[in-house]
Amino acid sequence: MTTRFDLQNIDMAWCPGCGNYSIHNIVKAALEELNIDPKNLVMVSGIGQAAKAPQYLKCNYFNGLHGRSLPAAVGIKTSNPNLVVVVESGDGCMYGEGGNHFIHAVRRNSDITLLVHNNMVYGLTKGQASPTSSKGFTTPVQVYGVLNEPFNPLAVALSLRCSFVARAFCGDVEETKKIIKRAILHKGFSLVDIFQPCVTFNKINTYKWFKENTYYLKDHNERNLQEAFQRALEALPLPLGVFYVEERPTFESQQRIYKDSQEPLFKRKHDHEKILNLIDSKRRW
Repeated sequence: MTTRFDLQNIDMAWCPGCGNYSIHNIVKAALEELNIDPKNLVMVSGIGQAAKAPQYLKCNYFNGLHGRSLPAAVGIKTSNPNLVVVVESGDGCMYGEGGNHFIHAVRRNSDITLLVHNNMVYGLTKGQASPTSSKGFTTPVQVYGVLNEPFNPLAVALSLRCSFVARAFCGDVEETKKIIKRAILHKGFSLVDIFQPCVTFNKINTYKWFKENTYYLKDHNERNLQEAFQRALEALPLPLGVFYVEERPTFESQQRIYKDSQEPLFKRKHDHEKILNLIDSKRRW
């Protein structure tokens, strides 16, 4: 599928068969079907194989430090609420190094979409265990196996009343595209945790494994927080789909600077002067 987000002659630094390719194509298709103008889209990422994904899109792009993409995304959305802001990175970057930012971004409920490529391993730095690696998973570093239970991003997000929580599998293209489109359209913080195999460093959680160990939620009440939390705690098989949706004020909508206008701050010279004068009048030496 050709989209407005395609870049020509781009060299993708992923292994053949990597799940990142599938997610990349799904994201492009979702953005195209939503008729989003590339000029109004900002993709933000951290460090890792998944974090390279926005580099392969024709759009505005901010690449931050490892685990630090969410605060940049919140700042971008707050300074210009008219932009579509999507954060894309991996399970290590988001749930490990970026764990503290993940928690507080959920709490703020900024109108941004977080797509986490969850392959349950560190793919860029040669296969160490990640926060979502299964207990007992062996690596060149964890030679006797992972000792901890895996981090549960859905349960953590739901415990903080994340306003949109979903899980997808990159092997199910149409289902994942529908979930991503819903996440982008949702007004508030949207988490989509996407299972994707790492064909080089994770020989356990393969395409076949995900197919055999997942199922889609049915007869599930997306508005019931307790029910969503119970489903998020399920072990194998792991549920896929939209777990929880709630409409409530976003971080940006509660900022007094946007009470009368959604115009970006950098275009509002008069307001800048008023704010600086107010700060100066309140300054205490």
